Amino acid sequence: MKTLPKKNEDSLRGFGFALTAYLLWGVLPLFMKAVAHISPAEVIAHRVIWSIPIAGTVLWATGRSADLKAALRNPKMLGMAAVTAALITVNWGIYVWAIGAGHALDAALGYYINPLFSVFLGAVLLGERLSRAQMAAIALAALAVAVLTFDAGKLPLTALALTVSWGFYAYLKKSLPIGPNQGFYLEILILLGPALGYVGWLSWHGQSHFMAGTSKDTFLLLACGLVTAVPLMIYANGAKLLRLSTIGIMQYIAPTMIFLTAVFIFGEPFGQVKMIAFSMIWLALVIYATSMVSQARAATRAIVPIADG
Repeated sequence: MKTLPKKNEDSLRGFGFALTAYLLWGVLPLFMKAVAHISPAEVIAHRVIWSIPIAGTVLWATGRSADLKAALRNPKMLGMAAVTAALITVNWGIYVWAIGAGHALDAALGYYINPLFSVFLGAVLLGERLSRAQMAAIALAALAVAVLTFDAGKLPLTALALTVSWGFYAYLKKSLPIGPNQGFYLEILILLGPALGYVGWLSWHGQSHFMAGTSKDTFLLLACGLVTAVPLMIYANGAKLLRLSTIGIMQYIAPTMIFLTAVFIFGEPFGQVKMIAFSMIWLALVIYATSMVSQARAATRAIVPIADG
């Protein structure tokens, strides 16, 4: 009997992990609004610093520290990790600023567009063929951006910057030959020096909010590690136990929660033009998701037992 491909199935445990991660990401704007009075650069520095002990503990508990040691001795891997670390820093910075500056709707838009941008990157950089549904979805998303641009008289730069930075981060992260948890720790380890240097500079000049401002500020900055590392670690474990199509559908949970928070909690204006643009994005995502599920089902049906005579 020939060896069959491993059955690609969802597990309840994987679904629980992924759902928890997306829900945590969905409520993240509430935390970021609480630290809006602190500069994005200081918030990001503390996200890096306080993620180190959490991610390090997880690696030690799972026995994956040897992979990290090997990566630290590999100049090529360090170079790749430095690039992904720079991209995630840019993404975090834009996100933190966007929430604090009253642009949570732009953040939601950026993460809604991101899956379609990833498909576009695959076609442009990897030569992947697009289905008609995928091309239609990308065209609709581009048209929605054009509608917003025409209405505002400028590109929705915040949304596009989030889309592009996260899209290239995810694209390059796939090429990093190390597990997701190890890769994340390697990235924050690379960023640790600059983060400590910046926090030290702020403290020296009396501008730090950590252990110098209110006790609430200190607590919030300490919590930056939890809100950064925990969802990423939980997601990394859940993604391994779910089909790609399931993850593809679930990834819309977080931007939907961000959208609802922006409109109903933060009270950001959501006029007719934005309603039209977001409706076009939602339609594009329905087309894309339906196509993805259909492709996954077709691939499953194509896997049949093969026996030798």
